[in-house]
Amino acid sequence: MNPAIEDVIAKHSKSFSLASRLLDRASRDDVAVLYAWCRRADDEVDLAPVTERRERVDRLDDELTAVYEGRSVGEPVLVAFQELVQRRGIPREYPLALLAGMRSDVGAVRIATTDELLVYCHRVAGVVGLMLCHVFGLSDESARENAAHLGIAMQLTNICRDVREDAERDRRYLPMDLVASFDGQQSSKRELVRRCVARLLALAEQYYRSADAGFHALPFRAALAARAARKVYAAIGDELASRQFDALAGRVAVPLGKKLTLLVSAVLQELWGRTCRRVRGRVRLPEGLGRTP
Repeated sequence: MNPAIEDVIAKHSKSFSLASRLLDRASRDDVAVLYAWCRRADDEVDLAPVTERRERVDRLDDELTAVYEGRSVGEPVLVAFQELVQRRGIPREYPLALLAGMRSDVGAVRIATTDELLVYCHRVAGVVGLMLCHVFGLSDESARENAAHLGIAMQLTNICRDVREDAERDRRYLPMDLVASFDGQQSSKRELVRRCVARLLALAEQYYRSADAGFHALPFRAALAARAARKVYAAIGDELASRQFDALAGRVAVPLGKKLTLLVSAVLQELWGRTCRRVRGRVRLPEGLGRTP
């Protein structure tokens, strides 16, 4: 693996590094390249001075144009990403959507409705699931929808975990219509946040269940890694629930021991699921979920 990409993984994502060990080497390297590009883009904007962030997104957009036009791009992460999108046929619309999500994060963030929040989650995380479908060679259209739903579920979980940190950066992702639905009940600010977080985590759980219905279409080791990542992220929601959804009490984390237990659970569940599907047929998408925004 490219040393520049190894540095990004080691610095930013212990959970990703852990789950990715379940992949075969070639897939792990490809997923690492995709992760490194996403992480680089995120840092390019978030770590820049506030007055320069919009310009940084514009620069990322120009870089993406160069990547897809096959022009020389210089930086190791960009070179690796260019090779990946060409070899795996990743549509340009997906990374473009991710940059659109980043652009919406420039300046103060206020989300008006739950539907608007879901569109945002699709742009910054759902499309990552769609890009991974190309990395894993997934052609089942319905399973691609499940992959996007996994990204949405993870982003909803992130938003619930990071309420306090985001507010300190003037980013308020809790939808105003959801907050308003609980307001007027003589609730404190803390109680309003608790109720909104509980509601969004319940919504995330619906998207996690949809993701579960798509694992059958992935190669075995890719399914293991995706299921493990799903379990670790969902466990963040469980940790929040254990403190009565009090996201203002400080950032929650899943202990390493629990992560390892969840990885073992993911392996056993995927093995059992594949055995059952050979007997009963494929798992169906849960009823009642709308299509990806």
